[in-house]
Amino acid sequence: MADGKDGEIHWFSPEQRGIIPLDGLKVSRSLRQTMTKRIFHVRINTAFESTMRHCAEREEVWISETIVQSYLRLHQLGFAHSVETWHNDTLVGGLYGVSIGGAFFGESMFSRKTDASKVALVHLVKRLNDRGYNLLDTQYSNPHLATLGCIEIPKQEYLNRLQTALTLQCTFE
Repeated sequence: MADGKDGEIHWFSPEQRGIIPLDGLKVSRSLRQTMTKRIFHVRINTAFESTMRHCAEREEVWISETIVQSYLRLHQLGFAHSVETWHNDTLVGGLYGVSIGGAFFGESMFSRKTDASKVALVHLVKRLNDRGYNLLDTQYSNPHLATLGCIEIPKQEYLNRLQTALTLQCTFE
């Protein structure tokens, strides 16, 4: 993570790690209704850079230009991916992260319309389950992610889960 948009990059390894168990995503009744109405069209990897840049459009941000360029390279190499929600051909929400083995490291998400990022997350979890992944890392938990089923686990438990996930041969696309 960077200290602000132009800041120095730091490595963080929290004592409590945020994850969303792939069998524990909480989908509220209102989110289920949104998905039933098919307000959004979901796409994968069609607007990776735009998704990242939208994620960086906030007061406090860790996504510097150096981070953007690094993740663009990871995307070109097939490791970084975006799940995007579109409404009337306009990008209105999404998330991006890195896939290695059976682990997906969610980096950030954004929403310009109610439930847009949540719809992307539901599609991400389905995709990960369909492809045999076993770890969705959110790094940290926050109140928003907690409503979606994010939990915190101790670092050592996380490292054990990560070690198992890295032995899997999953493909995101």
